[in-house]
Amino acid sequence: MTYDEVLAHLDSLQMHKIKLGLDAMQSFLEKVGRPENDLRFVHVAGTNGKGSVCAALSEALGRAGYKIGVYTSPHLSSVRERFRIGDRYITKDEFAALGSKICEVLGTEQITYFEFTTALGLLWFAESELDLVLLETGLGGRLDATNIVTPLVSVITSISMDHEAYLGDSMTAVAGEKAGIIKKGVPVVSGATAPEAAAVIGEVCKEKNVDLFCLGREFDCDEEDDNRWCWSGGDVFDGLRIEDLECAHPSLVHKENDALAIAALLQLRPHGFNVDSDTVRKGLAAVKWPGRMEYFEQALPGEKVKMCRYLLDGAHNLEGVKNLAKTLEQKFSYEKLICIWGAMIDKDLTGTLAIIAPLADELILTQPDGERSATAAQVHSFLPDNYKGSVHCVSRGVDALALVQGKATDKDLIVIGGSLYLIGAMRSLLLGDLVEI
Repeated sequence: MTYDEVLAHLDSLQMHKIKLGLDAMQSFLEKVGRPENDLRFVHVAGTNGKGSVCAALSEALGRAGYKIGVYTSPHLSSVRERFRIGDRYITKDEFAALGSKICEVLGTEQITYFEFTTALGLLWFAESELDLVLLETGLGGRLDATNIVTPLVSVITSISMDHEAYLGDSMTAVAGEKAGIIKKGVPVVSGATAPEAAAVIGEVCKEKNVDLFCLGREFDCDEEDDNRWCWSGGDVFDGLRIEDLECAHPSLVHKENDALAIAALLQLRPHGFNVDSDTVRKGLAAVKWPGRMEYFEQALPGEKVKMCRYLLDGAHNLEGVKNLAKTLEQKFSYEKLICIWGAMIDKDLTGTLAIIAPLADELILTQPDGERSATAAQVHSFLPDNYKGSVHCVSRGVDALALVQGKATDKDLIVIGGSLYLIGAMRSLLLGDLVEI
């Protein structure tokens, strides 16, 4: 099969509903010789921050000389963004060859989109002679397709309400699903500080008799002067301090995600992974995680004078939008905040708009790609009744961007958010694609 044929087959799997469970993955992996058994993993679950932790770990470990595979989701423009070794994304030829193999092995058997990409990632990593794979869950943890590995370290980032239809309608239920990645004998690094979530994580670790290292308890991140911070470990880390750390992104929670990455690096040391403090500093300062609190300035096409300031953030759930709002208030200055917003219809539109709308002087509502996307008019119907700014409903993202660029001055800030689908489309227009489409 060609790359386009594999891609078309993969896209056809989008028609099938999300199906949580491990049977299909276990069955496929048995047929191809259990490639995951030849790999070592860090497994990362949580609601927000999973990709940021993977990006930080990849940068630090890569600078220390290790060959690191990274599997994350979703992608912004191309599915190939999900598979990376160091700075290199999987090629079209590699994708086509492995996708063809999966289709041949499966025959008439049906699997989901995420199961297909997970299988492809494991096959690619297994043939690439890696030192470690950073494996991000897709949805939940307990029944996620990635939960067929026994990692060296398990990381659970912050936990909040999201995907309630699949993970449960309480913090306790959601945390229970995320805690499903915890394995006997595998240490856990946790940033789940919300009391209900922390209690669940703690209880599962106790039941499985595994070491638990919690943000705010065994280790912490402390502010220093000049936007620097310090990682500080308690007694279990022999009082280790790593000072003069710099975040690569303005997000207020970014240092918390970086702190989890450092704790995970320290848990990898018994397995032969040694990253010194200076390499950690350089790595964290250089982390790139496109579309997540990504700030840049850019001249308008064809103009040398007019500059626009952009902040792209894929915040799409309540906690993510809260962080975006707090970051805007504390880290940015501007005359006007002009916001392009689009969202999926199954998200908490009432809650997220109640947070972001009061900050925006102008809102341009648009519709991202995707069958679950809300129309601009539907998003408008969820706006707070007391919103005082101006609102424009624009069907196409490209037109929304043109409208904003015509309005903004170099003293204004253009924020684009609400959906990673929207971020992918807008980022492609502004900065190009991460990989060739």
